[in-house]
This record gives sequence, structure tokens and C-alpha cells, in this order.
Amino acid sequence: MAHTVIGSSIVVDGEITGDEDLVILGTVKGRISLRENIIVEPTGVVEASVETATITVNGSVTGDIQATERAELKTDCRMVGDIRAPRILIADGASFKGNVDMDG
Repeated sequence: MAHTVIGSSIVVDGEITGDEDLVILGTVKGRISLRENIIVEPTGVVEASVETATITVNGSVTGDIQATERAELKTDCRMVGDIRAPRILIADGASFKGNVDMDG
């Protein structure tokens, strides 16, 4: 499966849609709608509403997440917003402010 990387010096302001995995090292603002997986690396900053299959947050996300499979907040990540997913993992040390809905 192909994947796309948004580099650490890149800022995307708008809408990202597609069927590939996405690795975010830079900044994304707006809206992300993907059918595959998103990884927000420690340098990644997302200020967007997110729809995806799975998301792994190591960096910072401000906005609501809707995942059809899984949302995972890793140690040292920062998340502000609501999460809706059938499986939600929040690691010890993760910073999370928002609501959780596991109805799937």
C-alpha cells in the first residue's frame, strides 16, 4: 500500500482526501478524509476534523476524530477534541481533552 508523507517544513491548509496511508510530520489545517491510516508523528500538528480508518497520534491534534476502526493516542501526544471510534487506546502520559464515543 502506498503512503504519502507531509514533511516537517510543509503546511497544508485545506482538504486532504484519498485512499492511501498518510504520515504527517508537518502541519495540516482544515479537513482530512482518508479510507486508510493516518500517523501523526511527534513533529506533526493537525488542526482539522479527521475521518479515517485508523489514526495514531504521537504529535498534536486539535479537532474531532472519527475513525471506523481505531484511534490511538500515544505517550506525550496532545489531543483536544472529540473521538468517535469502536476502539480507542489512550496511553499513559497522553494529554487528552474532549469526549469519547465508542459506538463505532
